[in-house]
Amino acid sequence: MTEPTLPQLQPMPDDWQRALAVVAHPDDLEYGCSAAIAAWTDAGREVTYVLATRGEAGIDTLEPEECGPLREREQRASAAVVGVTEVEFLDHRDGVIEYGTALRRDIAAAVRRHRPELVITLNHRDTWGGVAWNTPDHVAVGRATLDAAGDAGNRWIFPELLVAQGLQPWNGVRWVAVAGSSTPTHAVEATRGMERAVRSLLEHRTYIEALTDEEPEAYVRDFLTGYAERTGERFGGRPAVAFELFTR
Repeated sequence: MTEPTLPQLQPMPDDWQRALAVVAHPDDLEYGCSAAIAAWTDAGREVTYVLATRGEAGIDTLEPEECGPLREREQRASAAVVGVTEVEFLDHRDGVIEYGTALRRDIAAAVRRHRPELVITLNHRDTWGGVAWNTPDHVAVGRATLDAAGDAGNRWIFPELLVAQGLQPWNGVRWVAVAGSSTPTHAVEATRGMERAVRSLLEHRTYIEALTDEEPEAYVRDFLTGYAERTGERFGGRPAVAFELFTR
């Protein structure tokens, strides 16, 4: 028997100007998504990052009080490499983010502030491709982001955002793109943004050095190029970043 052929990935929409990327931790976007972001900012599009935490529980050898500010600095430097200048932190606690109305409200507020057409988040499902368990933080933030994209446009959900913060409803989100999905539908060519994606992930050097004994640049380059090449098998042979795209 021959193995079934996976369907080819479609190009991501390009008729938009503003994107908002919402993830749980510093480095979440850099593990596979930043080559696409570099390509978008090169084309003159605006991308803003919102992180639920500062990643303060992410390095076993560092106390959270020291780790959080360090990882925030690394994240800001990492974002700058791919042309992102605005990075916000919601200050939820790393490792114990809770899905619920408080998280949805914070993300809906960010959507109202930045008024994106495209919202980006990370895999919100229980596993990575059915072989590795996802973290509760990723699941909570990914799911809350999908929900908050709709919440942001409904004036009767979180009306306090208008009363207390003056944030008008924003119903202009056209798509939510999920990176790291095991069922992707679309992709962005990674060739032009790959070198900056490598440099961007390398800005998280403290985290990487705690994570692996490999030489950091070799580890980063192998991880990112391997992912892009595998994705490219479903994108006309061109290295790519994959997304599962939900239309609103």
